[in-house]
Amino acid sequence: MNNYGQYTYPEISAQSDALKAAWEQLGQQQSWIDQYLANPAYDEVIFIGSGSSYYQALSMASTYRVWLNRPATAYPSSELFLFREQTAPAGRNYLVIGVSRSGESTEVVLALNSVKELQGFTVAGITCYENSTMAQIAPSLVSPLGKETSTVMTKSFSSMTFMMQAAIAKAAGSAELVSEMEATLRLDGNVVKTADSYIGQVVNGNQFNKFVYLGMGSLYGISLEACLKIKEMSYVWTEAYGTLEFRHGPKSIVEPGTLVCLLLSEKARGYEIKVAEEMKQFGAFVMIITAKKGTDLDFADAVFEIGGENVSDEARAALYLPALQYLGYYTALGRGVDPDSPRNLTQVVKI
Repeated sequence: MNNYGQYTYPEISAQSDALKAAWEQLGQQQSWIDQYLANPAYDEVIFIGSGSSYYQALSMASTYRVWLNRPATAYPSSELFLFREQTAPAGRNYLVIGVSRSGESTEVVLALNSVKELQGFTVAGITCYENSTMAQIAPSLVSPLGKETSTVMTKSFSSMTFMMQAAIAKAAGSAELVSEMEATLRLDGNVVKTADSYIGQVVNGNQFNKFVYLGMGSLYGISLEACLKIKEMSYVWTEAYGTLEFRHGPKSIVEPGTLVCLLLSEKARGYEIKVAEEMKQFGAFVMIITAKKGTDLDFADAVFEIGGENVSDEARAALYLPALQYLGYYTALGRGVDPDSPRNLTQVVKI
């Protein structure tokens, strides 16, 4: 009997508590929200991160643009550090927000240090470690229960993504958006519980040799993270695409034995379902993660309902993550791989 996943499994399972702690912490950091996200002085916000942190930066930037109606972009930390003239052209006033679980990633620290003293740049951050190097450089939101032992990001990703989105909702001064984030918080515990058993059954009952994740809007970054999760934990062949973009060439890889997992939005539901139906015709096993089941999804091989059909796609982002994380975990176990200790990886990447 091995002890595979002894850290990863409880960390995935504890993400609901991590979200609650992040929400409570946010109530103590209103001044951060006012000083940075709600501050109209910035022409553009740039979210930076590496690996998983970059993928959540994409979702954070998307949420910021929609909810605050102001410019925001996301880049890998190294792009800002090494190609600043392309990522942040001179003559604008930027807020750069570093995203890092540990706050110790070399690239995010280098990037923030490279701009913090420059005219037109202000730096801030979000992390799980309040005493980290990044937190000392850039005043940061802190997800207190996001700290992890496992190499792979799970509850840290969920809680940091939720926390930044909640901060953006508060910066917008919108009671409706804040209410949406509260709804996500209430739903998350049950989603974590039901995702565990549901995904375990899907993995144990099937053999997949390819994995494809599809998502649009704020869910595109989540699809990239899902792709990375199963790749890190299980060493399987996997890719992620914008849902409709997958039809333009990449769909040629689909064949029996391919799992196509669609993170279904409500905004583009009809269009995305057409893509999933096409992949089913090509022989894929189609799994759809959706706010609400309906007869329009009867063709799918697996449908996991997360709820939240009355909130925006952005606010629902964290609810897609438990199923995606468990998918990586159970696939790893099925392949005899320990998700706690992925080969070639360390929890903190340093140059």
